[in-house]
Amino acid sequence: MFNAEKVKNECVEWIRNFFEENGKDCNAVVGISGGKDSSIVAALCAEALGKERVIGVLMPCGEQHDIDMAKLLVNTLGIKHYVVNIKDAVDGIINNIPFELQKQSLINLPPRIRMSTLYAVSQSNNGRVANTCNLSEDWVGYSTRYGDAAGDFSPCSNLTVQEMKQIGRLLGLPDVLVDKVPIDGLCGKTDEDNLGFTYAELDRYIREGVIEDESKKAKIDRMHKMNEFKLKLMPAFKPEF
Repeated sequence: MFNAEKVKNECVEWIRNFFEENGKDCNAVVGISGGKDSSIVAALCAEALGKERVIGVLMPCGEQHDIDMAKLLVNTLGIKHYVVNIKDAVDGIINNIPFELQKQSLINLPPRIRMSTLYAVSQSNNGRVANTCNLSEDWVGYSTRYGDAAGDFSPCSNLTVQEMKQIGRLLGLPDVLVDKVPIDGLCGKTDEDNLGFTYAELDRYIREGVIEDESKKAKIDRMHKMNEFKLKLMPAFKPEF
């Protein structure tokens, strides 16, 4: 039932409207990881605004084994880009905190440094930062709060992985980018290895409510409930006067 061409065109128009209302003549700043999500968001922005108004930022942390995929994307789209290695910043924080950080803190630190980098680039280039998350990741909290979950506008946070792939093909992106196995880039495992279920299974459950494996259903439900807070605005106390 998913009409990829209709949704793609509506998303492109939505991006144009966002910039018309929230930064006319501003540039879209996109963190380019080499994965499908950042590739598709960058391509949508290029179609909506023109490639001259899209800035890609490649942010390896030391050596990035698949940075050639990120370079393929910016070259395919013909967009301006910067390479900012964040290793010194990450190491600087780790080395100056007077205790040993827990594993999850170490995993989440680089994406938060990357988001700070994107905003530094954006503010110096008349930009608006694109969020590159999709619905599937957000559903189970597979994003870093104030890291890749942040941004000024989010073209794809209501689209599943399978829907994103269809749109990526319509945008003419190379298959190697659209079909690239998602790797979190943080702990060296694929997304599906970490999650314990496939995105195809998750997407069907999100859209149709159908999943055969009850243990996987229970895990998805548990992860969704635990991570719903990431999708909400920060709670704020309202005094009564």
